[in-house]
Amino acid sequence: MSKSCSCCNPSEAKLDHHDEHSHDHDHGHDHSHEHGESEGNKQIYQLIIAAIFFAAGLVLNAFDLLTPLLEIAIFLVAYLIAGYEVILNAAKNILHGQVFDENFLMSIASIGAFVIGEYPEGVAVMLFYMIGEIFQDRAVDRSRKSIEDLMDIRPDYANLVVGKPENGNTKKVDPSEVSKGDLIVVKPGERIPLDGIIVSGNTEIDSSALTGESLPVEATKGSDIFSGSINISGLITVEVTSIFSESTVAKILTLVESATAQKAKPENFITKFARVYTPIVVILAVLLAFVPPLFLGWSELSDWVYRALIFLVVSCPCALVVSVPLSYFGGIGSASRQGILIKGGNYLEALTKVDTIVFDKTGTLTQGKLSVNGIITADGVSEEELLEAASYAESSSTHPIAKAIVAYYLQTGKQLDGSRIENYEEVSGKGIVLKIGGKTVLSGNEKLMNDHGIVISNEGNFDGTAVHVAKADRYLGRVILRDEVKKDSKQAIAGLMKLGVRRIAMFTGDNKNVAKAVAEDLGINENNVYAELLPQDKVETLKKFAGEKAEDSKSSLVFVGDGINDAPVLAIADVGIAMGAMGSDAAIEAADVVLMTDEPSKLLNAVRISRKTHAIVIQNIVFALGVKGVLLVLGALGLASMWAAVFGDVGVAFIAVLNAMRALKA
Repeated sequence: MSKSCSCCNPSEAKLDHHDEHSHDHDHGHDHSHEHGESEGNKQIYQLIIAAIFFAAGLVLNAFDLLTPLLEIAIFLVAYLIAGYEVILNAAKNILHGQVFDENFLMSIASIGAFVIGEYPEGVAVMLFYMIGEIFQDRAVDRSRKSIEDLMDIRPDYANLVVGKPENGNTKKVDPSEVSKGDLIVVKPGERIPLDGIIVSGNTEIDSSALTGESLPVEATKGSDIFSGSINISGLITVEVTSIFSESTVAKILTLVESATAQKAKPENFITKFARVYTPIVVILAVLLAFVPPLFLGWSELSDWVYRALIFLVVSCPCALVVSVPLSYFGGIGSASRQGILIKGGNYLEALTKVDTIVFDKTGTLTQGKLSVNGIITADGVSEEELLEAASYAESSSTHPIAKAIVAYYLQTGKQLDGSRIENYEEVSGKGIVLKIGGKTVLSGNEKLMNDHGIVISNEGNFDGTAVHVAKADRYLGRVILRDEVKKDSKQAIAGLMKLGVRRIAMFTGDNKNVAKAVAEDLGINENNVYAELLPQDKVETLKKFAGEKAEDSKSSLVFVGDGINDAPVLAIADVGIAMGAMGSDAAIEAADVVLMTDEPSKLLNAVRISRKTHAIVIQNIVFALGVKGVLLVLGALGLASMWAAVFGDVGVAFIAVLNAMRALKA
């Protein structure tokens, strides 16, 4: 029964599962679980004893075997056993200035029933309230445990390599004790405790807890692996690349556990509603009890007080205050199981109203793994000369285009001498300028060439991204690269259109021909394709989108990017979504929603989950307010009994919580 005091304050309610995780992993969780179990057993024992006294009072009263004093005594014992904690909590809360809560309403209603001589009904209010609380607690605990099981990816230990690796000595330690650069051993069947790179061994990795991907992934020497995944088959030695507090599993746990702090509009509405609604109802109940007798005669006082007590019992907003946050919490938990991390109920709610989705192209709709597809040289220039100049220019860059060109050059058996590079400069959104042997080399797009007065040739077009190269004011030609579309991108675009997304657009810094070809392949209207955009152009274009949306502020503008170089755009959108962000600090920091895999189709799941969660929330609000509204009117007219009032509170709350639990399987 003690848990009930949090009912009218959702921020302190039973949803705060992450409190357990904030303790020491080996002790905090077990202790909390045992405490909850013993508390539940205590409630059941109280219920049984109170029910025995209640039943005895009803039976003896039916056979007229009780004196008035004995009748009061038996029902009073039953009442105190069932409701003493509620009365104590009401008194404590009043002393702390929190008057109008569930405990206060139940205490006043049941004590009032005793005052007017309705002893059985006074006990019944507390008894059935207690039954409802027990069932409600069980439902919430089950929901909480389901989410904890979903997120039970925290590693228990790490096998730290001690001494020389070849000796094979390991020591079992807490993951937080392992430093960056240490070696750990992960045995088959063990959960990977920290992010790292495999330095020896081969295996298969189950990353379903992080990504929702059920199929295992092969991992060999040099493969990146992430904490929270499970090593399936082989013994591997891993060099740690992040301490535990910065590991993937820690970031995910922190993100999911703190998600309840960001509340959706219905949650904020219910919180404010409860604060205003409850005192108004109490005032109305007082007026209902004492105003009619002023006109109808004081002989009717007990009847109107009884109606007012029914009014108080029905009015408790517990059903909404618990079920609405629980619905969003369940939706966030369900999404996390599928590798979709949503930072709060407000973002989950915003996804239900998505009207426009803007995709970045490279790395989001396409693989982001470029490969050289052709080399077009200017007159009198050899492919070797062009490729060498381009490779030296791109050798210091980490851009996917640069990596693809350098990799292609090295495959020819040639090597790069970094000492030849001078005055290296990367021009944002255009390319690279540097000197090799005292001669200026340019490598980039047409804008870079135009800036330096280089005349380019457009002969021999290839389908792909062109990197133009010039040396000593002479145009050498261009390297053509291709980036394949992801296998599920087309499915994602088609699915979003079916879900009613009005506008789907694509932003890219690539040239118009490449952008148009990708858009045509994916089914995106070419009028919604914006090519050759510099980073600042993306920001300005998205601001225009936001301005166009302003007429209907209820709709949401979503931007989907890789989360690393799209931070400014992600921040402007109503919902910023980072793709393929497992292990990426920048992505998790910049985005509101993180898709842990490289699958655009996961966005469909995110929208479906948000809409199902929203539907459950609306169902609970309409059901609870509808039933309570009817019973409040019937109670005021004298057409409802205290038994109906108990259903209006406890029954409605229990049904609403059960309905909210469906969000776990959204």
